Amino acid sequence: MVMRSDLDAYLDALYLERGLSESTLRAYRVDLEGVSAYARSLDKTIEALTDADINGFIGSLFSKGLRIPSIQRKLSALRGFYKYQIRHGRREYDPMARIRRPSKGRSLPRTLSESDVFSLLEAPDTDTLIGLRDRTMLEILYASGLRVTELCGLERSNINLEQGAIRVLGKGNKERLVPLGDVARDWLQRYFREARPEFADPRGSAVFPGRSGAPMTRQTFWHRLRHIAHIAGITAPLSPHTLRHAFATHLVNHGADLRVVQLLLGHEDLSTTQIYTHVARERLKQLHTAHHPRG
Repeated sequence: MVMRSDLDAYLDALYLERGLSESTLRAYRVDLEGVSAYARSLDKTIEALTDADINGFIGSLFSKGLRIPSIQRKLSALRGFYKYQIRHGRREYDPMARIRRPSKGRSLPRTLSESDVFSLLEAPDTDTLIGLRDRTMLEILYASGLRVTELCGLERSNINLEQGAIRVLGKGNKERLVPLGDVARDWLQRYFREARPEFADPRGSAVFPGRSGAPMTRQTFWHRLRHIAHIAGITAPLSPHTLRHAFATHLVNHGADLRVVQLLLGHEDLSTTQIYTHVARERLKQLHTAHHPRG
């Protein structure tokens, strides 16, 4: 067990040198006493723990379901305690020197199933001008993987309906060419024919104008997306990039080459695109768990 005088001396040093609050000091004490309890389960003291023992301690925290920030906080307290002892000549070896901090990893983007996407696409009432506009915007997003700001900023000159492609000026003013697909192109043609002339500045350059004729704002589209999702009965959390994530995830699920997806999304680094392989893998694990006899 940690000697009370050692622990108290370390906590006093934290208070004097770093000005930590009483609640933070209590958290440090609880964390160190937790390590001490683990050491006792190995018939050791906290001073006698090796790096292998500490890795075992980390594993025990994961098995209890502790979240990464909580584990990192406990290890930070332990690392500081050992450094304090070394600084005051009470030990020479630091068992934390070779311990890697557990990584939070990258969170998986929120996306929708293919059936949810189809429900979302079919929700707008295309017999109305607003509904036709909304359906067209959703179809373009899902067909191309554009960012919402890229969609809202589209100009007529960016679109080649004969080739079925959009020229996009993305982040860092980098240009890319994105295919539309036949379905999205058909909706866009209908929108230009039936709806766009009825909106503000009918001959203006903005493909999807707001009330003033200037391009629709990202916030306006976000409000429309939430409204459409409500009509479609979709309760899954949404973000302005939901259809962009769905576009990439569904391409990967259907076998698309990752570098092709990278080009379509306009990612500068392939590592940014690789998150979608994790999403696809997560879906495979869910299917395996649900349907395999030993899942």
